[in-house]
Amino acid sequence: MALVVAAAIFGHPWPESVVLVLLGGALIALGALQMIWGGRTLGRVLTPSPSPRGFHLERGPFRYVRHPMYGGGLLVASGVAFATSPLALVPTLVLVPFLLFKARYEERLLSRLDPGYGDYLERVRRRFIPWIF
Repeated sequence: MALVVAAAIFGHPWPESVVLVLLGGALIALGALQMIWGGRTLGRVLTPSPSPRGFHLERGPFRYVRHPMYGGGLLVASGVAFATSPLALVPTLVLVPFLLFKARYEERLLSRLDPGYGDYLERVRRRFIPWIF
């Protein structure tokens, strides 16, 4: 995410476009809301490291996606890129495989710790953003 911000600041800006700025702002707002909702739902078990607590949640945004914080981060990074500089799309695109790897790792851990997680994976098919990925 720091590279996205750096590219946004130091990269060559898009040609002036109200549409890109509005799209970027909307993506930033949606992503921030998804991250806030996910963080509030996680509460005290929220951690930046992939260390599941041995159970999964099926409330809040976790009813729709398995990793709403990651999805929200991708939306914010995309919004920053669209609102500022095409160079910011590069680290944004690099975030996708990184977060996929991290999410799969967490899912393997949860599958070992939580016997109900396999059923959850069947019910909630999306990883990051509802209707995408």
